[in-house]
Amino acid sequence: MLSPERLDLMQRQWARLLESFGVTPADAYPVFDRLVAAHSERHRHYHTLEHLWEMFRVVPRLAEAGADTRAVQLAVWFHDAVYDPRAKDNEARSAALVADWLSPLAVPVPVIARVTDLVLATAHTTAEPPADPDALVLLDADLAVLGASEARYQRYAADIRKEYAFVPDDAYRAGRAKVLEHFLDRPRLYHHPLMIAEGEEAARRNLSHELAELTAT
Repeated sequence: MLSPERLDLMQRQWARLLESFGVTPADAYPVFDRLVAAHSERHRHYHTLEHLWEMFRVVPRLAEAGADTRAVQLAVWFHDAVYDPRAKDNEARSAALVADWLSPLAVPVPVIARVTDLVLATAHTTAEPPADPDALVLLDADLAVLGASEARYQRYAADIRKEYAFVPDDAYRAGRAKVLEHFLDRPRLYHHPLMIAEGEEAARRNLSHELAELTAT
């Protein structure tokens, strides 16, 4: 649960971000409200405003690797705008909202195209480091929770289970184990040197502990 104080700060940051594109706060706030509503859907437990808050804490620390921090910030806001755990096209549907919601505000077309590409990158379809420095920042921030403290990781894992409450336990354990094995098989979970130094070891430890619990007989 995100505190009212943090939500207020996020609203002010959103207004400043959109103002940098010439959008007035009065025009920016309705889109902010739609994004907040999307991330507050009842079926969400991890993919919430708290996830965005945590990403926004990571992005500035990696910003020197990126070329367009404004596009990265917008991509953070939109990358989970659509989240249906039963669907396979969440990233594509989220990317489509970038133009749907920002074009009426006259955000420049190149910016919208840039943000759309970044949102699509969060599908995490490859283990290879992205050539795009902005995508590198976004992807590492998106997975930062994997290298969090043991307590935060356990809460994350429990919240993911809640989002898949419709899946029977045996099927969930098998499917989740495959996801964890996929991550652990990667040469690197993170791409940015800072994330590798600070989070790689912890992330692998967290993932391994969860996998062991899932596969215990």
